[in-house]
Formats: sequence, structure tokens, C-alpha cells
Amino acid sequence: MAADNQRIANITLDEHTVVRRSADIEHERATAIFDLLEENSFAPTGGADGPFHLHLAMEGPRLILDIRAANEKPVDRVTLALAEFRSIIKDYFLICESYNLAIRNAPLSRITAIDQGRRALHDEASELLRERLAPQVTIDGDTARRLFTLICVLQIRG
Repeated sequence: MAADNQRIANITLDEHTVVRRSADIEHERATAIFDLLEENSFAPTGGADGPFHLHLAMEGPRLILDIRAANEKPVDRVTLALAEFRSIIKDYFLICESYNLAIRNAPLSRITAIDQGRRALHDEASELLRERLAPQVTIDGDTARRLFTLICVLQIRG
């Protein structure tokens, strides 16, 4: 568990472009936010003290992490180009769709195989996210996994 001051205490998503999402996607979003707030490690490299409020938004092909102190004073604004993530996000959506279909009627062996692939892809994306954010924000693996899930949610367009 992160030091009490090096964590995210509140997170919001820019939902002005939100489309109607499936129940599966809404569940993933809610779970990622809940788990993230329960336990995370988030430390801007500038040395600012938290806990932090984080707002995630998309501006064109870029992810914006608006980092604020608990009193809403701006701490940093991190911009991350998502071009490197495009194929991983696409593959992740496809494998999640396969998984959600499989859990309804596929044999356990098929569900397990798809889930292992999904987890491996999620781990790969999380590690890439950690690497790309490292110059500005230090996060642990679990925090990166949950943030990647939220990035995917923000990619859903009408």
C-alpha cells in the first residue's frame, strides 16, 4: 500500500463524450474505480504531496491526466499520446468481448484460456503505461492495470 500522501483519493472521468455503454463495460469501469481508490500508488515525480484528485480525459488522440491536490489546487497536467496503445486497446476490446460471450455458455477450459490471454494483454498494456508515465508519475502495477481499464473505457465512442 502506498504512503497515505502518495495515492489517488478521488478519480473522475471526462464523460462529455460518453455513449451508452454495455452493462459489462459499466461493471469494468465501476470495479476499476472502486479497486483503484481502495489501494493505489501514485506519485508525481515533481515531489508534490497528496493525496491526489485525478481527472482523466481525452483530447484527440491523447490522454490527459489532470492531477490536483485534495483542495483542488493544480499539481500537474500530464499528456500521454495513445498511438502506441492503439493496437493493444483494440486487441483488449476484442478479447474482452470474447470473454464476456464465453462466460455465458462456453466450457470452463475455453473461458480459462481466454481469461489468461486477457490478463496477459492487460499486463502488457499496464507495463507500457508505467513506462510512458514514469518521467512524470510513478505508479505501481495494480494502479497501472486499473488506469488502463479506465483508458479503455474512455476510448469507447459513438
